[in-house]
Amino acid sequence: MKNIAIILARSGSKGLPHKNIKELKGKPLMAYSIEVAVKSELFDTVHVSTDSPQYAEIAKKYGADAPFLRSNDTSSDSASSWDAIREVLARYAEKGEKFDNFMLLQPTSPLRTVGDIQAAFKLQKEKNALAIVSVCPIDHSPLQCNILPEDLSLANFRQNNSKGLRRQMLEQYYRFNGAIYLSKVSSFLASGDIYQKDCYAYVMNRRNSIDIDDEVDFKIAEALLD
Repeated sequence: MKNIAIILARSGSKGLPHKNIKELKGKPLMAYSIEVAVKSELFDTVHVSTDSPQYAEIAKKYGADAPFLRSNDTSSDSASSWDAIREVLARYAEKGEKFDNFMLLQPTSPLRTVGDIQAAFKLQKEKNALAIVSVCPIDHSPLQCNILPEDLSLANFRQNNSKGLRRQMLEQYYRFNGAIYLSKVSSFLASGDIYQKDCYAYVMNRRNSIDIDDEVDFKIAEALLD
């Protein structure tokens, strides 16, 4: 069984320029994902997919493989993560290297742990799953939410929600946290997607689920890493 970790680190971040190599507690952000992938000892290859020679050199410094750069097509704003993954798998296949599983590890999830990666693979085996995707509990139930009219009146705010039920009485809701996407390569290439019948959720705690989009998220991650 051969596994590849794929870390997507495009250089063209609009919201926070060069986010993927911005230093977090003395290390570039993407280094956290590289290091946990290597330490998990579950991957034959830890690959950083990037359009930047600078990023590729940083990736190699922290133990990743970056033998080629992303094409212009998969580096554009309109390209999806799945497009980039297909390109990575195809480029390795051209070299005669094929994998049974890939795990997409987004560099914006620096608090994801070795244990999270190992647990996702364990769940895949237990469920005989085609794919495992990480989720985490949300802070507030959507049943406690509603839209607001233009005049900001709260007159009907509680009509369509939980009708005053206490938080402890509501069902737990979850969201995708962007930290782990594990899939069998064959099923992904056949369908072009991982959200199929045999796709299961791996539940992560909220602390490990921080997803860095902006400077505030960086500050939160720094505090949690102390």
